[in-house]
Amino acid sequence: MKKSEILVPRKRAIFLDRDGVLNAELGDYVKRPEELVVLPGVPSSVNLLVNAGWLVVVFTNQAGIGRGVMSYSDLTAIHLKLKSEIYLGGSELTDIYFCPHHPDDYCECRKPLPGMLIRAAADHQIELARSIVIGDSPRDIASGNQVGCETILLLTGKTTIYDSTLFPSPQPHHVFPKISSAANWILANR
Repeated sequence: MKKSEILVPRKRAIFLDRDGVLNAELGDYVKRPEELVVLPGVPSSVNLLVNAGWLVVVFTNQAGIGRGVMSYSDLTAIHLKLKSEIYLGGSELTDIYFCPHHPDDYCECRKPLPGMLIRAAADHQIELARSIVIGDSPRDIASGNQVGCETILLLTGKTTIYDSTLFPSPQPHHVFPKISSAANWILANR
């Protein structure tokens, strides 16, 4: 058998949207680190998932860059603060993927398209069918559903009350009020 034919075991991941899942949804862009407010239970939930063997990957649309209201260096500083908050909770994020494009750019990475998930899967040898997407909006759920991930809707951001008529088919597989509820369910059932 050639070295190139050796199969690498695929990993499972939790893909987390950022705004409304990990940090408070402002209704506008988080443009500076001081505007990023990590939601209660996020660091401990990430820690539980990592300790259970999950890769934890953030995937987030950041059109504020494409719209010119923030820069790449602003986003880097924001993500550094997010990583620091997670680290203080005893864990680390596997990676952060973001789409910097304006919605009118029609890129392949902007949710609801699954480009960020596909790229993360290739970069980290992730099996998408064994992975879970956690988001707070129809576009997060649609992105995960397109690549066969199990999907969880949180009611902590853009969506605060679940209305199935607002979600394109297929619907989210599960709905939870907060990330700690989702993490506990994952640990008990997956």
